[in-house]
Amino acid sequence: MHAKRYRTASALPLMNRISYRIYRMISGARYWVPRRFTPAGLLAMAALIAAGVIGVDMDQTVAFQGFALAACLLVVAMLLAPFFRGKFAVERFLPRYGSVGQPFTYVVTVRNLGTTAWRELEFLEELADPRPTYAEYVATKRAISKTRAFRIARHPGGISGGVAGGRHAMLPKPAPLPVMPVRGEVEARVELTPLQRGPLRLTGAAVARSDPLGLFRAFVRVPRAETVLILPKRYVLPAIPLPGTRQYQQGGVTMASAIGQSDEFVSLRDYRPGDPLRNIHWRSWARTGRPIVKEFQDEFFVRHALILDTFASLEQSVAFEEAVAIAASFACTIATQESLLDLMFVGPQAVCFTTGRGVGHAEQALEILASVRPCREKPFRALQDLIGQHAGNVCGCICVLLGWDEPRRELVRQLRALGQPMLVLIVAEPAAARAIRADPGPDSPAHFHVLETTKVAEGLQQLEGVAP
Repeated sequence: MHAKRYRTASALPLMNRISYRIYRMISGARYWVPRRFTPAGLLAMAALIAAGVIGVDMDQTVAFQGFALAACLLVVAMLLAPFFRGKFAVERFLPRYGSVGQPFTYVVTVRNLGTTAWRELEFLEELADPRPTYAEYVATKRAISKTRAFRIARHPGGISGGVAGGRHAMLPKPAPLPVMPVRGEVEARVELTPLQRGPLRLTGAAVARSDPLGLFRAFVRVPRAETVLILPKRYVLPAIPLPGTRQYQQGGVTMASAIGQSDEFVSLRDYRPGDPLRNIHWRSWARTGRPIVKEFQDEFFVRHALILDTFASLEQSVAFEEAVAIAASFACTIATQESLLDLMFVGPQAVCFTTGRGVGHAEQALEILASVRPCREKPFRALQDLIGQHAGNVCGCICVLLGWDEPRRELVRQLRALGQPMLVLIVAEPAAARAIRADPGPDSPAHFHVLETTKVAEGLQQLEGVAP
């Protein structure tokens, strides 16, 4: 029995390496074939495969003749590829941001540096290889196999073939280029559709030319590395009346932003250690010979906390991406002209980023959320400690959680003990969501909603009119 288990365990690394090689071969072919072969070339390849299948028995059919013809055409087209030699320079005019699932268009300038005029050229982008390393592949395969059968298919949230590292952007169609004169310059418009948030890395570009038969593309590659930050997906939120009771803020609005209900100071007083230097009244200091500071009126205003749960296992990759999208939706929807919003989460370090009233902008919060990653090195207690440090300053919390286990229940109990009104959103896979709904427990808050990863948009619309 033990010998059998030993043989099975020792065979796993070999099987993993074989499956990893197969994965890379299949994913590489899916990337290479559509780029290299034109639509006519793909049709010729389909005819080649069909004729090969039908013409196996050459005594009963003449389909083998079609196979030979298609094979000869493709071989000749591929042999002509090395004869395309040009010299080009490329300049992109990229937008600052993109958004997941939203196509964006930009202009590319291609300059002919050679002494030959070209026509019927195409422009193609080259993206960084998003496929995982062998170690990442094995770790993710092991985690996913616990919950579902492993398969080679694109998975939401940037998982391809059941492993992290799927395509970051939908492969753009080749952009046709106008006739390019000697030492001339032409423009093309390229459209990209990002599939994942985070930096979209463009490693270079390719100027392509089809062979005389129009079946196969030959490339001249131009190295040019650039990056576009892809913001998280956002959902349209209904009208949700969030907690809005004004609360005393120590130090007043001057400690939070450059604008407020009153920008005039109440009085002057002597400097005390810890007073900000921007509050020094320089004329009074020059007149009296000692530092004098302006004392501002303390103020009351609304301050919300947006708490994002980043403690996601590999099995919760999809739920984590949806949680980030929900947090991004709240960050860019909540009106912060007369209030503050504290985005709190734990990554390599605890983060509390404040937007509103001139302190920060929703755009900056989206930039932060674009790069947030699951936290697997720290305990959930780190998030509880972060919230405990800031809970006294806020008047209501929006919690976006990835489960409903004991640590997360304890977090909600902690906020309830502080008297904080809450809107708790649990993001989970359908099976886990149904289990939470069936038994939420006696300590679940009044405004407690479970969102399935496959129905997030519908679930958010059901929040309309909900008041924490």
